Amino acid sequence: MSPKLLFAVAFATFLGAFLLPTVVMKVYAADSNTVSSTVVTDKAPPTASAPSVVVNNSDICKSGAAASIQTQVLGVATGITITDENCERIKLARSLYGMGMKVAAVSTLCRDHRVFDAMWMSGTPCPFMGKIGNEAKTAWESNLDIMPDESEIRVREQNKQEEIALAKADKEKQAKIAKAKRERELKKIKPKKRPVDNEGTKHMWFKPIGAILMLLLI
Repeated sequence: MSPKLLFAVAFATFLGAFLLPTVVMKVYAADSNTVSSTVVTDKAPPTASAPSVVVNNSDICKSGAAASIQTQVLGVATGITITDENCERIKLARSLYGMGMKVAAVSTLCRDHRVFDAMWMSGTPCPFMGKIGNEAKTAWESNLDIMPDESEIRVREQNKQEEIALAKADKEKQAKIAKAKRERELKKIKPKKRPVDNEGTKHMWFKPIGAILMLLLI
């Protein structure tokens, strides 16, 4: 092998041993170069706090309620008081009873449909315009629209009155039909007997002929 060929082989081997790893590392480094970033947000949205609704006086029959809602843009909080009408009715009845107004106290409680039905079923109907007992019951039956809306007695009495009215209407309708039938029967005209022809003229000559015969005999 000539010296020039040996030098060329040695030079190529040197280039392969030292330059090739550097090129591969540069290519690998260029291919695997990535950029990563992390965004850390530590600003949480504020919290909407519901107001505290405090009702210290229990004699007013009210209770508090509060609520709140929060979004990333807007937050809303509110609070209200709720009136307990049943509690008010009981306290008013107690106050009236304490002042000696027993009928008024019972009338106050009777605005509750449960009390109204219980009083009716016990045979002591609620007072009506100063009336008590059977007079009050009769007055209530004539004024069903004043009874409490959810009363079972009101529904039952309304159904009963509707049935009575329907039966009455049927009787009146039947009476009208019978009356019309009787009127048609009374209005029936019997056919008159047709007079015989010349019947009037035949009786007309009896008197003159009789008079002539009397004169001839005389």
